[in-house]
Amino acid sequence: MGYFDIPVDHVHCQPVILDYLASKMISSSDLVVVSPDVGGVARARAFAKKLFDAPLAIVDKRRHGHNVAEVMNLIGDVKGKVAVMVDDMIDTAGTIAEGAALLHEEGAREVYACCTHAVFSPPAIERLSSGLFHEVIITNTIPVAEKNYFPQLTIITVANLLGETIWRVHDDSSVSSIFQ
Repeated sequence: MGYFDIPVDHVHCQPVILDYLASKMISSSDLVVVSPDVGGVARARAFAKKLFDAPLAIVDKRRHGHNVAEVMNLIGDVKGKVAVMVDDMIDTAGTIAEGAALLHEEGAREVYACCTHAVFSPPAIERLSSGLFHEVIITNTIPVAEKNYFPQLTIITVANLLGETIWRVHDDSSVSSIFQ
């Protein structure tokens, strides 16, 4: 908002991903939402609240440089659960892959990765398709080349969300009510 001198609405892809996850019919008692780092806790907490007020777990990691992460600890319980990791973007997938490995070590039954923006810089595809994830759920805010598709990848369109947002702006209606 600081870059524009006109009103701007932040469009979140959370409703699109939540709708998709709801279609998976994962039992709420089996679910835990995981933040891959401390910085994403507010995002994961909001996500968990909309997923039947699911419990929250946090991967505590330390960064040793740009795109270099080391996982340290897991805060929360994932044993026997379906862990849904939520992040805003996946670049090299180092953080989310190391987090998924830790979740498996701690007894998670399945691990899903959900993100809005899939940058997929090398070696992201190798890390994401290595068997750590039951499914990697992304949106189409950034095009993914077909050569980077892998069996666990699910791409969800944000077309309806953007269309609804445009319609509400045109109709002078509330955009924020989409995300409540």
